[in-house]
Amino acid sequence: MLTSEPPLEQAELIRSLPETPTPETQAALAEYRERLRQALRDPSLRAIEGCPIGDDEAIEQLSDPPYYTACPNPFLTEILSQWQTDRAELRRELGLPDDAHATGNGHNGNGLYHREPFAADVSEGKNDPIYNAHSYHTKVPHKAIMRYILHYTDPGDVVLDGFCGTGMTGVAAQLCGNKKAVEGLGYRVDKTGVIYDGDKPISRLGARKAVLVDLSPAATFIAYNYNTPIDVRTFEREAKRILKEVETECGWMYETLHTDGKTKGRISYTVWSEMFVCPQCGGEITFMDEALDATSKRVKEKFPCPHCGASLDKRSLDRDYITAYDRITGQSIKTLKRRPVLI
Repeated sequence: MLTSEPPLEQAELIRSLPETPTPETQAALAEYRERLRQALRDPSLRAIEGCPIGDDEAIEQLSDPPYYTACPNPFLTEILSQWQTDRAELRRELGLPDDAHATGNGHNGNGLYHREPFAADVSEGKNDPIYNAHSYHTKVPHKAIMRYILHYTDPGDVVLDGFCGTGMTGVAAQLCGNKKAVEGLGYRVDKTGVIYDGDKPISRLGARKAVLVDLSPAATFIAYNYNTPIDVRTFEREAKRILKEVETECGWMYETLHTDGKTKGRISYTVWSEMFVCPQCGGEITFMDEALDATSKRVKEKFPCPHCGASLDKRSLDRDYITAYDRITGQSIKTLKRRPVLI
């Protein structure tokens, strides 16, 4: 279970933190870890449906309490209590009605909650750097989620996503406090933080809190890294170290000789072509070499066999297969034959 950290100030979700935690911070972290260790020994926590079956040490190593635990979060109640206190204070600062003891339906001057249904189409692409930072099935762009959160909530409100995946709801909730990100949705933000859709005020600028839950430890771990601020300098230093280490070990795999047979170059990518067999003469055909029109970059409707000259099209060709023995499965595997045509 993951709860989002305090609001992020940058759209790229990275905020610089001190290089070395203070003694007070280290002591607090140590206390939370000890409390998590004690909680994992409680049979009632283990009895919660969906609690991981891993051993205590593995769960503790994956966790970063209090905001992220790789099990039902034993700190959730106190986190929510603090968030409710912060929310009440924030509502007073923004001049929003006190709804702590309200019941009913509608913000009609007496603190009651009301929102008209969100009745607009939402379409967002998947080419955003945040979205592409980590792939995951059923992933929803955070920009799409932001529109719903802005419509239904106020700054400081708490959003629950019980099937969080990689945590895009948490990203969306935090970026509701980022003016540039909100304006990127096509909205206008005035000097007081009121958000307008055209001339209609629809929300207020300000981060929302998020509680993110998923049965998959991999999902919550990804979500944690999406939503937790990091030390930019430390991250950059470690990333460069890893890249240099990988290049030293594996760089030779991406080297090739240029056409002069002497100069080495680094391979950026390789284009492979499927191989076919001519049904007339049985000769091998490299499809890209023979069937691709170099000018239009499209496949020709008809092309001659380079061996016998027969007129061919893709439908008339036979696929060329290779058979190899797999030592792990102990079976022969038949795969399509391909060869590199461009480096």
